[in-house]
Amino acid sequence: MEADDILVTAFTDPSWTPLFVSIKGLVTEVGGLMTHGAVIAREYGIPAVVGVEEATQLIRDGDQIRVNGREGWVEVIEGRACV
Repeated sequence: MEADDILVTAFTDPSWTPLFVSIKGLVTEVGGLMTHGAVIAREYGIPAVVGVEEATQLIRDGDQIRVNGREGWVEVIEGRACV
C-alpha cells in the first residue's frame, strides 16, 4: 500500500487498522454497516463501500476508482474493471 491508495480487499480485521491512517478509501467484498472495515472507516472519515461481490477480481491493482461511501457505489475511472 502507498499513501492515498484505495484499499480493495475481501475483508478487514483489527490487525489492518494501521493501514487506515494512509488510505483514501475502502472497498470490501464482505461486510455491512457494523463490520470492522465500515466502523473504522467512519472513525477515520474515509469513504467505504462494503459488500461488493467479487471486488478483488473486478478491481485490479492500478485501476483508478472513485468510492462514494454515502451513496454506496464504486466507479471505475480508468482501468479494466467493471463494478
